[in-house]
Amino acid sequence: MDTAAVTARAEEFVWKNARLVDRRRYEYHFCGGSRERVLAALRGYVNPDGGFGHALEPDLRSPECQPVFQEAGLRILDEVGFDDTIVEGLMHYLPTITTDEGGIPGVLPSARAYPRAPWWEPEDHPAARLMPTAAIAGYLHRNGVHAPWLDRATGFCWEALEEGQPSEVHDLLHGLVFLENVPERDRAQRILEPLGERILAAGLVCLDPHDQGYVQKPLAWAPRPESWCRRLFEASVIEEHLDAFAALQQEDGGWSISWSAVSPACELEWRGFHTVDALLLLRAYGRL
Repeated sequence: MDTAAVTARAEEFVWKNARLVDRRRYEYHFCGGSRERVLAALRGYVNPDGGFGHALEPDLRSPECQPVFQEAGLRILDEVGFDDTIVEGLMHYLPTITTDEGGIPGVLPSARAYPRAPWWEPEDHPAARLMPTAAIAGYLHRNGVHAPWLDRATGFCWEALEEGQPSEVHDLLHGLVFLENVPERDRAQRILEPLGERILAAGLVCLDPHDQGYVQKPLAWAPRPESWCRRLFEASVIEEHLDAFAALQQEDGGWSISWSAVSPACELEWRGFHTVDALLLLRAYGRL
């Protein structure tokens, strides 16, 4: 693989098509760009109530805050370093959408007013879910945040993971972010071992590196060599999937998505985000 050519083609795609926040992410990770420029772009998604809005998760086109946008914003903050002002605003917003269970739903009824993918169809009284509560809690724990909301959310996640034994793939992926970062390591480890076995036994991993459907392959479970799920796969499996993943770069330099987007603009927004992610994954595994 010509790594210089891969990066150059991806860079051209990003400059041509990606959102400002993803162009700034690319600058930060690959061009020596500043953290503050990423934060400045991310602040444009923050609403007056302190939460992230404005389709930060592109499949949900709401300008209003939605739970999944909070996970998307914290993930970017986790890449570049937390900002106290943004996190403080978020800690004011999250309690306003927290259910009696202590977690937050995946989508709020207000989403009905805006274009959205069919999987973001809201219920009238949505229950809390691990997706996105667990990933939000995981990023906050990893970055040393202490807040009453996080205490409640952590309790919700423990109960859902220890007693509920989730089987939905997105709940599990978000649950892993929590388990990898929560301070109570012995308790987390007691869940992780059987959870890894259940992920494999339930057929939640697609081992065909060339499957083009909406499936979760080994690199989705282990996007970094230090990911907990990396131990579930032989080195040869990871290498085979890295080869196939690198080959998915399109002629225009970007990586595609494996689902139907809400609109052409939405598709380009997703592709810009995933192209930066693709480069980060390949670099993490020593391919760039």
